Amino acid sequence: MTTFTIDEQNNITAFGSAEEAAAATATPFESFTGQKELAQLAAAWPAERLVAIWNSLPGVEPVQGFKSAKAAANRIWERVQSLGDPAKPEAEPAKPKADKKRKAGAQAAKGAPAKGKATKKATPAKNAPKGKNAAKPAKAESGPREGSKTAQVVAMLQRKNGATLAEIMEKMGWQRIPYADLWLVP
Repeated sequence: MTTFTIDEQNNITAFGSAEEAAAATATPFESFTGQKELAQLAAAWPAERLVAIWNSLPGVEPVQGFKSAKAAANRIWERVQSLGDPAKPEAEPAKPKADKKRKAGAQAAKGAPAKGKATKKATPAKNAPKGKNAAKPAKAESGPREGSKTAQVVAMLQRKNGATLAEIMEKMGWQRIPYADLWLVP
């Protein structure tokens, strides 16, 4: 059974047996042979050591922290299992696991503000209900209706010399309201 050792500098080494590990290593170390043993060791380690171990493993994306010691031990175990396997020929490149979905997002740095969660998800826009009558085609001319008071005022303003306010008031029958009286209008 493969025995893994981890020394004070967080170096992990795989050996064929516990006896082989003891014979080959002169420095103090801790050993484990499975995920449960690693989890028991990791429970006693500070979080900084777990991060340092993970970040020192080849081919991993560095992290700032883990949710728990158990989560860290599980990720480390998944990675170190391949250390005990005999080397595979390089003719077979490793296939990426693109199908596997991530269970958790990236971890925030210690003391960093947590991201807020969105309260509502965006929903697709609903189609407007269709009316019974089709919309009338737009007129080629845009502007006031012929013969209306607005059309008359516009026509006066479009004259060569335009129109004065007094002329417009006289033509439309508008009355002058003194400025002071505007405050009294309910």
